[in-house]
Amino acid sequence: MTQQGAARVGIGGPVGSGKTALVEQLIPVLRRRGVDLAIITNDLVTHEDAERLRRTRLLAPERILAVEAGACPHTVIREDPTLNMEAADSLDRAFPDLDLILIESGGDNLASTFSLDLVDYWLFVIDVAGGDDIPRKRGPGVIQSDLLVINKVDLAPYVGVDLPRMVAEAIDVRRGRAVISTNCRVGEGIEAVADALCKAVLYQPA
Repeated sequence: MTQQGAARVGIGGPVGSGKTALVEQLIPVLRRRGVDLAIITNDLVTHEDAERLRRTRLLAPERILAVEAGACPHTVIREDPTLNMEAADSLDRAFPDLDLILIESGGDNLASTFSLDLVDYWLFVIDVAGGDDIPRKRGPGVIQSDLLVINKVDLAPYVGVDLPRMVAEAIDVRRGRAVISTNCRVGEGIEAVADALCKAVLYQPA
């Protein structure tokens, strides 16, 4: 578990799975629930995702920090999460009433996981366009995350994915642990993700 301060939730997943889109959708939903939050994004050598979020004006820009991994994205969320821990600590100091910090990983592969020294809870985002065999590959991100999000469900008919089977196989390989389907483009499933976060780390009823 992390140190005292805001709860810290990691969001990981492959490139293009929809992590930043999920964060964009979660911000207004969580704010409507009275959650005081901030964001940390991780990119290889840019601040691209942080700048994208700042352009939305969903949060004050000083509540969105960027970490440059400079190496494989999982390095700064697992092997040596010091940069992200320092960024989170700085947000705690700047905003004493902060409830929640979302830490978005840079795009990585199915082996990406978060150090529990960094986060209290983490979710992993995959998308149907990546193929319905992703759950069967049993990557650590799919198996070990607290919550698995299957995004872009609207694309299933166009990419030949049997969505009910994909969801069922995900639940099976995760031994019944939480799986939520989303379409972040239109906000489908976002309330359910917010429910899971609030219940798990903010102890608010769903």
